[in-house]
Amino acid sequence: MSAGPDGPEDRLRRFATIWSRAVFPVTSTSSTRPEFEEQLLPLARRLSEALRAWTFEADEGKAVGAALVSAHCTDPEALSRSLDCVDAYLVLYCGTDGDQEDQRARSARLQHAMAAGFAQALRERTLAEQEAISAAALKAQGVVAQALHATEARFRAVFEGAAIGIGIADLDGNVLQVNGALLRMFGLSEQSMQGRRVMEWTHPEDAPQTWKLYEELVRGAREHYHVEKAFYRPDGTVLWTNLTVSLLRDADGEPQYQLALMEDTTERRLLNLRLRYEATHDALTGLPNRTFFFERLEKALGAGEGQRFGLCYLDLDGFKTVNDSLGHAAGDRLLVEVADRLQSCATAPGEMVARLGGDEFVALTTGPDTEREVDELAARIMNALIAPISVDGRELTVRGSIGIVEGPAGERGPAEVLRSADITMYRAKSAGGNRFELADPEADARAITRHGLTTALPTALDRGEFFIEYQPLVHLGDGSVRGAEALVRWLHPQHGVLGPDRFIPLAEHTGLIVPLGRWVLEQSVRQAREWRERHVDAGPLRINVNLSPCQLTHPGLVQDTVDILERAGVAPDALCLEVTESALIGADDDLLKPLRRLAEMGVDIALDDFGTGYSNLANLRRLPVSILKLDRSFTQSMQQFPADPVDLKIVEGIVSLAHSLSLAVTVEGVETGAQAEQLRILGCDTAQGWYYARPGPPDRLHELALVDASG
Repeated sequence: MSAGPDGPEDRLRRFATIWSRAVFPVTSTSSTRPEFEEQLLPLARRLSEALRAWTFEADEGKAVGAALVSAHCTDPEALSRSLDCVDAYLVLYCGTDGDQEDQRARSARLQHAMAAGFAQALRERTLAEQEAISAAALKAQGVVAQALHATEARFRAVFEGAAIGIGIADLDGNVLQVNGALLRMFGLSEQSMQGRRVMEWTHPEDAPQTWKLYEELVRGAREHYHVEKAFYRPDGTVLWTNLTVSLLRDADGEPQYQLALMEDTTERRLLNLRLRYEATHDALTGLPNRTFFFERLEKALGAGEGQRFGLCYLDLDGFKTVNDSLGHAAGDRLLVEVADRLQSCATAPGEMVARLGGDEFVALTTGPDTEREVDELAARIMNALIAPISVDGRELTVRGSIGIVEGPAGERGPAEVLRSADITMYRAKSAGGNRFELADPEADARAITRHGLTTALPTALDRGEFFIEYQPLVHLGDGSVRGAEALVRWLHPQHGVLGPDRFIPLAEHTGLIVPLGRWVLEQSVRQAREWRERHVDAGPLRINVNLSPCQLTHPGLVQDTVDILERAGVAPDALCLEVTESALIGADDDLLKPLRRLAEMGVDIALDDFGTGYSNLANLRRLPVSILKLDRSFTQSMQQFPADPVDLKIVEGIVSLAHSLSLAVTVEGVETGAQAEQLRILGCDTAQGWYYARPGPPDRLHELALVDASG
């Protein structure tokens, strides 16, 4: 770091100075303020270096928080002031000229880590102190007892000099003597304390066993007990203590007095409560966070018989657009307003609202009649979002999608309930949003299966779980096999054999379709070579491979195809790539360019599912296709004789059009001899379907069934 005027070192020193001035008044250090600043300087440097590090490490904040405790900054206010200083000045004095949003995010994470490190160090220190105090208390108990039975002078020296609060009462509970430390804890004079009765000091938060232990002690059935106990001070504030009460006996062993030793734990308890609040509440909105929500949900699901729960899982529609267009600060203000509105919706006993993160919120209701209550809660939430929200002078319309899960307690765990609500919420969103849907176990099961398949897809190819079946393409004129369509299958370890309709959409969504499609193409081309070598007399056999829209736009399509054909030693005319009509609707020249290059090489391009899309027939002239695959919906009526004359005319027209453009026509879904004969008469070139053969292994390519399969 530079040491020049207003250089990084100078700015770091300024940050440390501000920090020390803010925190010094609430420390317990014996150092002077400048000496304390020197202690904080290396901590400031650690925060500065963490803020600007190439690889961010939030744990640096933990170390700084722990170091504050070591520097005697144990007052909760010291942590609060430290976090305020880091929030206000760390980026200002120690940041770079880079992304300010990123540096603010780093600063926030460092603050969270500081609080965690502070809490852990204070907890460890407290445990050590408690052990020391316990030991001192036992020692004090013995010394006080001995002094009480010896001389008044020795007793007074021990009693008044003790650092912890000490009080002595008779067995009827009348306070006889208290030391100065105890008087300071309570804020009372000695006169007002003496004569009071121990039983007056009850508190609503007394543990159930507190007074039972007391009764056992004063009747001599117990020698001592230890509890955490609260007392009211005269000003109405609460004093929390670690209280040890012991029985003092006379020289003959008879119970004579009770001795109370008190340690003031109020500040430590307040700090723990604050840290607990920060750990269980969202910093932006003040709502309970995911951790707190799961605790409440777990409690609701573990309620007794007859209890139910209702859960609304809300995701804002279009929130990302707000963040992207107006910035994260505007998005945060929007979330705060949404949180306030949601909070006003859950005011009944047993209801709560929490923020899970981002723009996801949950509302929980519990009780015996949640079937009705959860619907009403969801309706209140939807109504609360109707009014526009003003952010930076703009009126923003906010809508949400809600997934509802309702049911009896005790049947499901929190993770399962939340997963069901999440799935249902996405179902509401996919249905257009601005609505709520009720969970459906069957829909959940399908979604969970889809998720499981999606998760298993990336490794399935490496594990060799995919295989290919082939369905023959038969010439309608002479009945000979001219090739086959390659159809990929997934042999899943749990679900068995899955058809392409179960996993191809998932592969397209995840991008795995590109390596999977390349593997299918490679295996199919290699199989085509084996067929040509084995069935020389049958004429050239062609392999048809389906091409997904994702593969069509992949830049390596042409080169991959060329490489695969060359490695297998197969001519391009042995391959036909099938592209669905819907994938080419509105296709521009850039999209068609790879297909044109492949067609120019000699690869056939087939337009699959022809007739199901909305493309103009005139588009056929500009598409680099050589084959039309007529969708099965056009030929279903031909399974019986005579066929529907309208369908016959449509197919006849398509065949005539295709042949006038020098395109061959393949028909899929042929299941009866009547269909095959009608299609032959209409001039179709090739066909495939269960009438000829179902998809099967490559060695059964020429085993044609020729039986009606429509029944």
